[in-house]
Amino acid sequence: MKATIERATLLKGLSHVQSVVERRNTIPILSNVLIEATAEGALKLMATDLDLQINESVPAAVDQPGATTVSAHTLFDIARKLPEGAQVSLSAAEGRMTIVAGRARFSLGTLPRDDFPVIAEGELPTQFEMPAEALKQIIDKTRFAISTEETRYYLNGIFLHVADEGAQPVLKAAATDGHRLARVTMPRPDGAEGMPDVIVPRKCVAELRKLLDEVDGSVGVSLSATKIRFDLGQAILTSKLIDGTFPDYSRVIPTGNDKILKIDPKSFMEGVDRVSTIATEKTRAVKVGLDRDKVTLSVTSPENGTAAEEVPGEYVSAPFEIGFNSRYLLDILGQIDGDMVEVHLADAAAPTLIRENDKAPALYVLMPMRV
Repeated sequence: MKATIERATLLKGLSHVQSVVERRNTIPILSNVLIEATAEGALKLMATDLDLQINESVPAAVDQPGATTVSAHTLFDIARKLPEGAQVSLSAAEGRMTIVAGRARFSLGTLPRDDFPVIAEGELPTQFEMPAEALKQIIDKTRFAISTEETRYYLNGIFLHVADEGAQPVLKAAATDGHRLARVTMPRPDGAEGMPDVIVPRKCVAELRKLLDEVDGSVGVSLSATKIRFDLGQAILTSKLIDGTFPDYSRVIPTGNDKILKIDPKSFMEGVDRVSTIATEKTRAVKVGLDRDKVTLSVTSPENGTAAEEVPGEYVSAPFEIGFNSRYLLDILGQIDGDMVEVHLADAAAPTLIRENDKAPALYVLMPMRV
């Protein structure tokens, strides 16, 4: 193969595909990117870790169609260090790839394209389109709650499912790590009816979110019970789904929490952030004391001392105290866009419901801590 491509174009394409490639691989070819120069004047790039695969097509001047595989991280680093505006010539023959740009010349070892693994998608019967903005919202408002505990692998992703709620069918996305839960509800896209319940893995979510920043308009989503594919125009992301059963999270969403605090999320967040400066790394506990129209935030740390701050808020129920992990509370408050948040409480041991209002698409549940 032989092709010439603008550095910026090559760099952008490689930046997307190289992040799928794991740094440490027992199978050498998985460290490589598959590069195919087509007669139509495009360079097709593909990378995989056997669970997630990305295909991207970028324009190039192709002198000789062909394909090879070369180290993804090495090629990306070379492209990054080449001068801006450089024309990069790529040619491959006899197990080597030559990269020339200006006076710089590199020769890298290659592996045959026939050895490169491809994820077999099979049938993807459910197909629908979603605005990129809606997909971003789903990811941003839930992904912080994805569990990182490998033993509970079925929590290592975002759970997507459809439901009939009242007059309008909806699509719900949820993530939980057992301490907190985030859920977003939106109108069900056309074509999503009958879709299987799926868990999209954390790595796929992270790569998808990066790619969404460059998409205006809609994203095509196709899925089966085991695979999902996102069509983002120039890039296509295909992932295996997590093979497990997501817990029935609706059971932990409290419905009878009758003590309601209405508060400005920004001042609440800043107060929690300030007092938690002295919290110990291990517990990160902050005590929230609720009294009429005020909230007292306090932290007591055996090694650092104490901190307290009062924040105004609307609260008319009986006074009581509840403890939270300050990090988890800050993560949730950071997702609230408006200037008012509702905190629905029951008692010091019961899960707490946090949302902007009853019309907001996102809802959060936080488990309290003993403090």
